[in-house]
Amino acid sequence: MLAIEKSVREISGLGPDSVPAEILCSAEPLLLKGMLAEWPIVKAARTSAQAADLYIRQFYQGATVGAFFGAIGGGGRVFYNQDLTGFNFQRVMTKLDAVLNKIQQHSYEEQPPAFYVGSTTVDTCLPGFRAENDIVFGDIDFGDIDPLVSIWLGNRTRVAAHYDVPDNIACCAVGRRRFTLFPPSQVANLYPGPLDFTPAGQAISMVDFHQPDYEKHPKFRDAIQNAQVAEMEPGDAIFIPSMWWHHVEALSSLNVLINYWWRPSPAYMDTPLNVLNHALLSLRDLPKDQRQAWHELFKYYIFDFDEDTVTHIPEDKRGVLSPMDEMTARKLRAQLLSKLNR
Repeated sequence: MLAIEKSVREISGLGPDSVPAEILCSAEPLLLKGMLAEWPIVKAARTSAQAADLYIRQFYQGATVGAFFGAIGGGGRVFYNQDLTGFNFQRVMTKLDAVLNKIQQHSYEEQPPAFYVGSTTVDTCLPGFRAENDIVFGDIDFGDIDPLVSIWLGNRTRVAAHYDVPDNIACCAVGRRRFTLFPPSQVANLYPGPLDFTPAGQAISMVDFHQPDYEKHPKFRDAIQNAQVAEMEPGDAIFIPSMWWHHVEALSSLNVLINYWWRPSPAYMDTPLNVLNHALLSLRDLPKDQRQAWHELFKYYIFDFDEDTVTHIPEDKRGVLSPMDEMTARKLRAQLLSKLNR
């Protein structure tokens, strides 16, 4: 375990029925201690892993799920194989009760194979579950944006540090978890791996948090100085702001996490990941002086944009520099598609 001095700021006394807006507007992670204590699945988990298993099965109606099965002795780390030609796990489509059976079968082993079901929509996999175990977002106005509610289930596994574009509330329903979090500024110190060849869709840190190789990854020492850690029990939740890197360890023989993802932006806005990919195509390999010129343009029009940027242009002539709306977004998207499809 890494020696991390700073813990995620803890807030207690909240319930799941009305999560206040100021919590979800935080610029830093927040540990919401005991917020889900009254969830039936949490009460079952506090009785035993077997009770939690039985509680989950009552909602299961046979849906197929995507799962990762890892080799014995891998320490539960979901990662690449040694030469980065593939991964250290097998992807399978299977039944959730079959995964629960395997977890139960190997629950008493010191080094069991890894079993992991990730990012599966709760309403599809466990219909009716959210009627008893859910969060109400209080005075948050999501408009036409519904949080994506997913389940993550497995035994003792480790998910490498990565970031997500949406904001996130991750709810520890069964088992114990440890989140190690880093602000977006630490990206270079976390040594991200490939963008287009990943275990689960997002680029991950190449550092093994259990055995850091400081000769290979010397800047990781700086990342640790900026890290925050949250130790979670059943009933705890954690708010993770958009783009914060997080390494997740499931520490019990059976672990269940329910997470809520949302983007507090209009549905017509595109994902910034598309911009990154287009920049790789268009900007990265330009001569250095040209990249610097574009860097200044992006600062001017995007990153440092404010009212002063456009005051010299008549309001009715600002075009795409005006506040974005759905119609303008549609026009821009059509122009981009036309230019890309050459």
